Amino acid sequence: MNPHFDEHGSPPSFWRSRYAIGLVVIGGVAVYFLLTEHFAHVVGALPHLLLLACPLMHVFMHRGHRGGHHQGQGKPAPFRKTDTRKPGDPS
Repeated sequence: MNPHFDEHGSPPSFWRSRYAIGLVVIGGVAVYFLLTEHFAHVVGALPHLLLLACPLMHVFMHRGHRGGHHQGQGKPAPFRKTDTRKPGDPS
């Protein structure tokens, strides 16, 4: 049995290796220490991040106004008759 391939004959995924697990753990520790040591900077940047989020949401949620709705060009809603009384019927 070849140790470089799994039971399906394909090479093992990087994210299932011990190197990837170590990389994720070290990255998590680095992010933790960056946030705890620079908490004042992160909190100070929050208003700017909120302002930056507005145009980003506009671009991604409206998809750049390229494939959205066209006003006035859609089909009108079908007419539904809700009153079933005839003109001569008493109310």
